[in-house]
Amino acid sequence: MAEPILRAHDVVKVYAGFTALDGVSLDVSEGTIHAIIGPNGAGKTTFFNVLSGFAPATRGSVKFAGIEISQLDPAAIARMGMVRSFQINSVFPHLSVLDNVKIALQARTPLSRRFLASPAVTAVLDDPARAALDAVGLDGERAQLAVHLPYGKKRSLELAIALSQDPRVLLLDEPTAGMGVEDVDRTVELVKRIAPGRTIVLVEHNLRVVADLCDRVTVMTRGKVLVEGAYQDVRTDARVVTAYLGGGAA
Repeated sequence: MAEPILRAHDVVKVYAGFTALDGVSLDVSEGTIHAIIGPNGAGKTTFFNVLSGFAPATRGSVKFAGIEISQLDPAAIARMGMVRSFQINSVFPHLSVLDNVKIALQARTPLSRRFLASPAVTAVLDDPARAALDAVGLDGERAQLAVHLPYGKKRSLELAIALSQDPRVLLLDEPTAGMGVEDVDRTVELVKRIAPGRTIVLVEHNLRVVADLCDRVTVMTRGKVLVEGAYQDVRTDARVVTAYLGGGAA
């Protein structure tokens, strides 16, 4: 059996005496879409913070492609090929859609310390930036200021920024949060379109989205893994029903 592309083992995260993660383990197979779900306060976003380097693990191991990353910073992890997009929309509102992606691309070059270097230099970033925008259906709006995009398209721009880093593993933190039905459906189709050739791990509250997208589901509650399996098996598990309806959050 192939080694998981992403493996967390017995991860503990303690904040000022509070144990937010208590021995969390996870195996993600390459080329799959894997959801992490659970009631509010279950530790899902904290776990994402550990996986992506924004909150180093107190104890335990996180390996990406067989390499220990639990104490690496986010930039180092991104350079290795695992990139996270955030739950809270995080684009530069008063720059163009295209420039938002070019800044992310520039961060991977020797120009990373300069904010949008000369037009002649950054012109070489146009093609890869437009390719990322095209992948999410935004190339036609590349000249718009990001502030003028509707909410759903701002989330698509955030995804384009992540895709511009050519990730092997993409971590999506609540990609449909705050969206109406049409934007949710559009985002589901978008994730399906970008999934081939990538591994996607997502935190998601919308269980319809999870059912439609995901090969595997891990359910967390109170900082621990409760159960893992295919969605159709997980959704009928009595422990999961109790966690969601019986106050399983911490």
